[in-house]
Amino acid sequence: MTRAAARRNITQPAFSRRIRGFERWLGTEILSRHANSVEISPALAANEHEIRALMARIRELRGRISAFDPASTTLAVAAQHAPVFSAFSEMVLHARRRYPAVRFRLRPGNLSDCVSTFLRGDSNLLLCYVSETSRPMPFGDTIRREIWGEDILLPVIGGPLRYTLRDDGSVPADTPAVVYPENSYLGELLQASERSFATSSLSNNAVCETALSSGIRELVLQGVGVGWLPFSMAFREIESGQMISMAGRYGQEHVKTALYGDTRDEMACALLDLWSTGRR
Repeated sequence: MTRAAARRNITQPAFSRRIRGFERWLGTEILSRHANSVEISPALAANEHEIRALMARIRELRGRISAFDPASTTLAVAAQHAPVFSAFSEMVLHARRRYPAVRFRLRPGNLSDCVSTFLRGDSNLLLCYVSETSRPMPFGDTIRREIWGEDILLPVIGGPLRYTLRDDGSVPADTPAVVYPENSYLGELLQASERSFATSSLSNNAVCETALSSGIRELVLQGVGVGWLPFSMAFREIESGQMISMAGRYGQEHVKTALYGDTRDEMACALLDLWSTGRR
């Protein structure tokens, strides 16, 4: 306890009083005190991750308050990986034409992680794909949804594998595939439609599995395997011939790029207004 107090630049009695005060507020002991040792209680240790995350949020809030500039707003965006690459840059440019001082803090991740971040209040906006078969989001009446645009998921092939395409647009059943995890959003969507080469169970030769669409794009370009990509991420390579779409043979899936924001957040609502009409 003496060494811990020294690290905080206070005396040991003052440090002990702080801990006692926190324990009274919490309603339980956070230290297990023994004759020759002091240990962190199991309840505190079990919640270490949440405590550290909370402290990081408090430090971030303190920084935002101390550096507040009324002429500038920073919005945190929890974003699914695929729309980060397919839509976010255009959205930022569109927003800054109307609001030159706005800034963004991008927090990409898998959809479930992004939803959790948004629900916790750690982001102002949520950017993700939705489809007609998507499960409803677990949001209340204060959350507003707008659609930025539409996209298409399609199977593509690249590199030396392009030369395995048959005249009818098919490839051998054992063609290597770069697939999505079945518990990822795109994996679930393609799995429900039983799209060939989309997941491990729908492929005879899944050589790599990843939820990162940008990683699938690079692997397909090198000829590692067939992969499913949003058209917005692959159209340049399709136009140049580096990739070939196999949608004519294996089908395609329509998705929409959706944005969610809290109606109580003035700047988030202003951007939702802008983005919902920006492409019409």
